[in-house]
Amino acid sequence: MTDSSATPATGATAVRRTSLVRAGVQARHISLELIEAAPGATIELTAGQERLAVVMSGRAEVGIDGSAARPAGGRADVFEGPGDAVYLPPEATATLITGDGWLTLALAAADAGSGPPGPARVIRPADQRVAQVGRQSWERTVRTILGPDQPASRLLVGETINPPGLWSSFPPHRHDRESEEETALEEVYLYRVQPQNGFGVQVRYDSDVEQEARVVRDGDVAVIRSGYHPVAAAPGHRLYYLWVMAGDGRVMRPYIDPRYRWVEEEAR
Repeated sequence: MTDSSATPATGATAVRRTSLVRAGVQARHISLELIEAAPGATIELTAGQERLAVVMSGRAEVGIDGSAARPAGGRADVFEGPGDAVYLPPEATATLITGDGWLTLALAAADAGSGPPGPARVIRPADQRVAQVGRQSWERTVRTILGPDQPASRLLVGETINPPGLWSSFPPHRHDRESEEETALEEVYLYRVQPQNGFGVQVRYDSDVEQEARVVRDGDVAVIRSGYHPVAAAPGHRLYYLWVMAGDGRVMRPYIDPRYRWVEEEAR
């Protein structure tokens, strides 16, 4: 992780901003930043790009474009349940003032695409689609925060939680080519693990020749530009990842590896 702009700890005004992914460097469209703020701190989100700030833990008062502040957040951690998020189109700004505890935000950003951005708003858990996906050893919870059916220009954002020992992004799928069966979307994962000393495994392959498996731990990031990319949680540990996708369109049309389609078909 690369620290882009860290404010020295100064009591209740400390804000630390850490750049995890930069558009034009690790990814084409997506930038991802982690913001950690002490009690009573003020976070300014300035105009410039389409953004979604996901409250991973803590609470804040949020004012959008100078409007009266409203409460947002409240979950202790990402495993507790769905959380609030703040969507900002490129021209919008927001001010967040933390409460009596620390606040952690994941800030996803991208330049607007060809489609019109949506209105600035707080996205509550009731506005999200939460679903149990898969079955048996590949069952997981998927929370779609900003999906294709919600107004936005380029960003698609959600959260996935793997129970201990189970797989997600399975059957393996890819979304890096444009065709009738697939939409090209790059993707970024930000991982959390419970307990924190655990790990997961991120697999990525284009073919039986080009393939890799990587151990991922709490706070790690994966940038997925191409290939199939299933994920597994270690036994005894829950695995979470924030997923951010972006491309030239906002249609989620993944291509499932034909060799493993029978797994999904058998589950129907």
